Amino acid sequence: MSSDPVRDSVREILAGIGEDPDREGLQRTPERVAKALKFLTQGYQQDVNTLLNNALFTVEYDEMVIIKDIDVYSLCEHHLLPFHGRAHVAYIPNGKVLGLSKVPRLVDMFARRLQVQERLTVQIAEAITEAIKPKGVGVVIEAMHYCMLMRGVEKQNSVAVTSSMRGAFRDQQQTRDEFLSLIKKRTNSIG
Repeated sequence: MSSDPVRDSVREILAGIGEDPDREGLQRTPERVAKALKFLTQGYQQDVNTLLNNALFTVEYDEMVIIKDIDVYSLCEHHLLPFHGRAHVAYIPNGKVLGLSKVPRLVDMFARRLQVQERLTVQIAEAITEAIKPKGVGVVIEAMHYCMLMRGVEKQNSVAVTSSMRGAFRDQQQTRDEFLSLIKKRTNSIG
């Protein structure tokens, strides 16, 4: 078997917590964890330009575009524990729009890295701003963090909410209020 530093490290962690990495139930755990971590951090192997793949379209439309309730799954960089929730992304085009599927893909790309929710929120807003130079961008993420649910304060129903508002979403109260009002109208809740 070839050397895999992640797999080998997981084996050491198992031994370090007092487990026997050779017992039946754990024999393949290091490989499974290494494979899972590679999947959960695949965003490091992606970049915005390749992901968008020229899916930028010229349009006359200048009203708000919202993609809401985008599932978010990430790993907290402080404890390597998951956090999950929903992202709501809006922008006001300035001659260009993104293909609709590209917004959830952007969210996934940045979420599939070790993250803090605050940075994830800003990275999404910055990527859209840079790609299409819209009149404004708004991003809101609501998430439950397992570092708060399973350890530390152990608050089972705590939801962290972060936002990044750019351009018209920051400068115009009416635009921000419209966005926040529209994302509140939904049928699903996280959890």
